[in-house]
Amino acid sequence: MRYSANQTKLFYSTDETPLTELLLLMEVPEFGGTPEKIDVTVLSDTSKKYINGIKDFGDLVFKFLYDNTDEGNYRVLKGLADNDTEATFQLAYPDGTAHQFVAIPAVKMDAGAINGALTFTATMTMTGDVTMVEATNP
Repeated sequence: MRYSANQTKLFYSTDETPLTELLLLMEVPEFGGTPEKIDVTVLSDTSKKYINGIKDFGDLVFKFLYDNTDEGNYRVLKGLADNDTEATFQLAYPDGTAHQFVAIPAVKMDAGAINGALTFTATMTMTGDVTMVEATNP
């Protein structure tokens, strides 16, 4: 089955609280780590040889429509960032597949333009491993 990115959602939780959706999500990053290559070439080899190192997920940048109300997405993420607070995040796709990770967000307002929506980005600094939740409805 094919899916649109519509209905992809980002949730967060701190201190064992239930997952809460961060509303007004507009864009999600590529997700999947690429292992770094470790050179294991020795002088007797005739070509380079490598083994896989640890995965690097790179910068995970999420784009949101700006909402700075009491419980709005900007205030929640900015609060985590300002207090250097780790949170558990879960990126859930329409088929039920999800990636869960622990990170500290960094938040910045995006550039603005005439007739442009006011948006911000949250860049996640990973502090733990990524786990994958498989889809429950094939």
